[in-house]
Amino acid sequence: MKLSRHISLIMLSLLTFMSGMAAPVSVKARLDSVQILMGKLTVLHLEAVQRKGEKGGFPMFSQAPQDGYVGVCGDSVELRTSIKRDTIDLGSGMIQINHSVPVQAFDSGTYRLPQFVYVSGRDTARSNSVALKVIPVPVAADAQISDYAGPVSPEGSVFDFLPDWLIDLWWLWLSIILLAVLFIIGMRRYRKQGGVLRKKPEPNPYEVAIKRLGNLKNRRLWEQGMEKEYFTLLTDILREYLERRFDINAMEMTTRQIIDSLSSNTEVKEKRNYMREILDVADFVKFAKVRPLPSDNIAAFDNAVKFVEETKPVEKPDADDSQANADAESNIKTGIDIPASHKTADNKKGGGI
Repeated sequence: MKLSRHISLIMLSLLTFMSGMAAPVSVKARLDSVQILMGKLTVLHLEAVQRKGEKGGFPMFSQAPQDGYVGVCGDSVELRTSIKRDTIDLGSGMIQINHSVPVQAFDSGTYRLPQFVYVSGRDTARSNSVALKVIPVPVAADAQISDYAGPVSPEGSVFDFLPDWLIDLWWLWLSIILLAVLFIIGMRRYRKQGGVLRKKPEPNPYEVAIKRLGNLKNRRLWEQGMEKEYFTLLTDILREYLERRFDINAMEMTTRQIIDSLSSNTEVKEKRNYMREILDVADFVKFAKVRPLPSDNIAAFDNAVKFVEETKPVEKPDADDSQANADAESNIKTGIDIPASHKTADNKKGGGI
């Protein structure tokens, strides 16, 4: 029973193979439209069936120039060689290749297209013949015959007068313009600031001094027996603060010279005693090698903080605040009631009117 089943399967496979080998190559032709207006296009469909894996084609198209045409029916009908192909697998080792051929005619009349020969391997097949009717373009007897159109002149656009190479490389010219603008901006900034990049704003002398005093306190130098290093750093912080805040060259001055400069400066004259006490103790520690008491170290640091805090720059009031104060004074003089918002602002600033 099993042997007979195997024999049946083998015979069926052989029959299928022989039928595929014996299947003839065929080709079929049809038109999208059998009637077109003269000069218009229609599509000729050539459906070729052949064995899979073999090369096939129409000799009349393979010998024609690419993107050209083949003339049939006395060159009255033109078959374009810009053919589109589509392949469909039919199974059993067969495929169908669909060829879409543009067709155009410039002479009116009825034409029967020739049979199209398809060659695949050693097999050759011919298609059926199809008819095409070309209808002439309707023209009235009294219609005016126009001459050939002359060359079209530009409409006057700017781009019409520019050469093609200039338009095609627009990105290059735009890049050059941007680089030139950046170069000009960079040169102007370099002349004003001395560099291309913007300089960061310098920190406030008050903020620098307070920050350095805080770092000095955290180091706890005098608590470790390093009084000389402690007073050296403390006086350096104050000398640099005087130089940046009041333009006093304190780094190159002695204690007496610093006190004299502070005495002649009306802005900081009343705060000179803080500096005198600090510098006097610092001179004893640095030059006389005297070890100060812990209270002296703490007092020197506190005097330094007081001096910096009481001499810090005072921010100028905004223009809006100045105008509000001027309006308030004017209202007082003229006897006009002051708005509640102005009263609140004045109470916050000066403690009320």
